Amino acid sequence: MKRKDIIEFEVDKMEFGGTTVSMLGNKEIHMKGGISGQKVKAAVKKARSKKAEVKMLEILEKSPIETANPCKHFGICGGCTILSVPYEKQLEIKERQVMDLFLNQDIFGFQFLGIEGSPQDRLYRNKMEYTFGDEMKDGPLTLGLHKKGRHIDILTVDGCYLVDQDFIKVLTSTVEYFDEKKLPYYRCMSHKGYLRNLVVRKGINTNELMVNIVTSSQEDFDMTEYKEMLLNLETQAEIVSILHTINDGLADAVQCDELRVLHGRDYINEELLGLKFTISPFSFFQTNTKGAEKLYSIARDFVGDHENKVVFDLYSGTGTIGQVMAGAAKKVYGIELIEEAVVAANNNAKLNGLTNCEFVAGDVAKTVKNFKVKPDLIIVDPPRPGVHKDAIRDISGFGAKEIVYISCNPKTLVLDLVEFKKYGYEVEKVKCMDMFPNTPHVETIVKLKKVN
Repeated sequence: MKRKDIIEFEVDKMEFGGTTVSMLGNKEIHMKGGISGQKVKAAVKKARSKKAEVKMLEILEKSPIETANPCKHFGICGGCTILSVPYEKQLEIKERQVMDLFLNQDIFGFQFLGIEGSPQDRLYRNKMEYTFGDEMKDGPLTLGLHKKGRHIDILTVDGCYLVDQDFIKVLTSTVEYFDEKKLPYYRCMSHKGYLRNLVVRKGINTNELMVNIVTSSQEDFDMTEYKEMLLNLETQAEIVSILHTINDGLADAVQCDELRVLHGRDYINEELLGLKFTISPFSFFQTNTKGAEKLYSIARDFVGDHENKVVFDLYSGTGTIGQVMAGAAKKVYGIELIEEAVVAANNNAKLNGLTNCEFVAGDVAKTVKNFKVKPDLIIVDPPRPGVHKDAIRDISGFGAKEIVYISCNPKTLVLDLVEFKKYGYEVEKVKCMDMFPNTPHVETIVKLKKVN
C-alpha cells in the first residue's frame, strides 16, 4: 500500500470526533468520516508499515445501522455526519466512545451515569451562520453551508433538519432577494465581492428572532428594501432585530468592523432555568437551548449543596453556569478571556438581580493565581483545547474539595483529568449530555473530589 493507491474496505470502529479506524490485512486504516459497517472506497494519503491515513472517496454500501431517514442534503453537506443513524443508536455510540477515552487513560473507579439525550434531536439549533457563494463555478447564487470536504462550494440548505421553518424562510428569501439584485458574493481568495454571511439567532423560550446580514464595504447598497422584505415574512417568532454587519477582514470568519441596526435592537432575549439573558450578535450562547437547560441542571446536581459557598466559574463565557449556581452560593467569581463576554455576564447578572456575582476578564492560566479568596467549589468549562497545565496547577492549588468539569471535548478532558490526579483529585462521577444530535460531538460533565 502506497500514497495515492485506491482501496476498498469495511469501516470497523467509529472514534470520538468523527474519525474511524479499520483493519485491512495487518494495517490500521485511519479515516475522517464513515459509519461502522459501511463499505467505502478511499485514497491513501500516508502509508507506513502498520498504519495508513486515507481520504474517503465514495460510500459503496450503506451500514446496516443506517436506518433513519436523513435530509435531502445528507452526504453532500458537511454538517450532520450521522443523521442516517437512529438517535438512540447515536447515543449508544457516543457513550461508548467517551468510555473508551477514559479507559485508554486508565481512569477507573468512578460512577458512570450514562448519557442524557437532547430533548430534541432535530430542530434544536438556536443559531445558524450561513455563507454566500455558489455550488459550482459561475453557478447561481447560493447561501448555506460548505459542501462536504469542499472549501469553496456552498449548498443552500433549505431542507435542513436542525432548524425550524423560521430559519428556512429567512434563508431562502434572502438568497432569492440578493440573487435578483445581482450583487457579487465575497471571494476569500481574491478578497473581492460584497455578500459574505447571514447569521440567524432565535430565542427559543422567548420567541425572538435576530437576522444579521454580513457584507464587505465594497458596495454602497441600501438595505431598506431587504429589511421590509424580512418584516413581511410570516415567521412564527417575532423579528426584533435586523442588523447589517460590515466585515472587511481577510479571514473567512464573521467579525465586525461596523454594526448598523436596520430594525429593532442589537440583541435578543433568552430565558434559561428561570434566568434572563441578553444575546448580542457576537456573544457566545449554547446553540441548543433546551439541551443547555439539561446540561446546566446536571452540573447543578453534581455540585449538590452549595449553600453559602464561594464558587469559581472558570472560562465563564457570558456567565450562564455561574448565575445558575448563584441562587444558593455566597459568592460567584467568574474568569473569561473575551472582554465582551465578561461585560455581557455582568450585565446579565444585574438583569437577574444577582448581587453576588463578579465576572472579570483575563486568561484563566494567568488570572486565577491572583485571586486572594479561597473557593469551596470550582467549575471549569473550557474551550476545546482544554485547561492549560499551568492553570490546572493553580486551580488545584486552591485546595477546593470539589471541582465540576464541563467539557465539549472528551479527548482533552481525559488528559486534563490525568493532570488533576497528580494534585490529589479523583474522578467521582461522570455523565454525558448530547448537545449536538446527528454530529460526532458530545458534552461530558465530571465531578472531581479532593482525596489528599
